[in-house]
Amino acid sequence: MPISPKKIPNCVGMIMDGNRRWAKEKGLPQLEGHRLGYEKLKEATKWAREAGVQNVIVYAFSTENWNRTESEVSYLMDLIRLLLTRELEHLKKENIRVLCLGDRRRFSQDIQTLMDKAEKETARNNGLTLGLCLSYGGRAEITQAANLAISASEPVDEESFSKYLWTSGLPDPDLIIRTGGEQRLSGFLTWQSVYSELFFAKAYWPAFSKKEFMDIIDEFSNRDRRNGK
Repeated sequence: MPISPKKIPNCVGMIMDGNRRWAKEKGLPQLEGHRLGYEKLKEATKWAREAGVQNVIVYAFSTENWNRTESEVSYLMDLIRLLLTRELEHLKKENIRVLCLGDRRRFSQDIQTLMDKAEKETARNNGLTLGLCLSYGGRAEITQAANLAISASEPVDEESFSKYLWTSGLPDPDLIIRTGGEQRLSGFLTWQSVYSELFFAKAYWPAFSKKEFMDIIDEFSNRDRRNGK
């Protein structure tokens, strides 16, 4: 049965978990899991477009990920560079807008420059918005927003507070998918996820399939979302 357009999620959040565990089970280096995870992100973006999703926000690199080994962090930085350079022309061709969400100050200057360039060159694209959570943590985001609101010396309500968040301008996720079998959000979109539908897939991120994604979209369409009403 076709999914009603009214039931297609406007915004999908994805916690791409399980890269290292997938590699370990396959007898491969951990970094190979991250490489395959990078390739899976490109596939998942296509699936979302096919399903009619307008916004995708992915947990690509958390504030806690900085505590991993130097070699692993360095490899992840190279993947971020790759995404923001080699894939940029493809993203532009596919009419995808890129937003980098998180504490950019912790990245090297060249990566910060690439973030700015990707956002600027895709700003007018309207086929799909891809939010990349990089050096992102929900508590860090809320703390930063609170400090900005205090500095502005203006009354704050939920709507005005939201404009100080890293996700300002993006809709809250209608649903959040976490792969890898864990059933927690781990600081992902802490403010924005209060009414998100949650789906936890057992498959590790590199093994996550299009069928699983589409099945989740289909199940979402059958849920009765009342948002407390």
